[in-house]
Amino acid sequence: MAEVQTHTEAGEMTQIFIEFVMMQAQNAALFMGQIPNPRGGQPEVNLPLAKMFIDQLAVIAAKTHGNLNADEAKVLDSALTQLEAAFMDVASRTEGFHPGESLAPPPAAPSAAAPAPAPIVTPEPPPASSAPVEEEGRKRFTKSYGA
Repeated sequence: MAEVQTHTEAGEMTQIFIEFVMMQAQNAALFMGQIPNPRGGQPEVNLPLAKMFIDQLAVIAAKTHGNLNADEAKVLDSALTQLEAAFMDVASRTEGFHPGESLAPPPAAPSAAAPAPAPIVTPEPPPASSAPVEEEGRKRFTKSYGA
């Protein structure tokens, strides 16, 4: 009869942890405009979402301090250092950034042959409070077709 495996090998857990850290880092890089959006192929800048992913990694680092092996700690610390530096660079180049605001990448010089593409607008995540939304009829999302 086959034996049910009830534990995961340490090496496998390390690999899964490193993949988790890299996935969070990739999401942060995506929202800092460093990786093109897979849907539209254009870079997208959404600093509040990028900050959320970086903050999540910082919480993981704080909560797991002293419980990670050398490889896990090195990958996590390196990812945080690089992401924080990239965030500061992108935030300093973004004029008029206000927390909670989604920003499209800066417009490129218009081409005479083709109209400029419409900026990518992403919905903001709902607030973390459990209070009911006061304005149910309030307009939450907008769609733009250029212009």
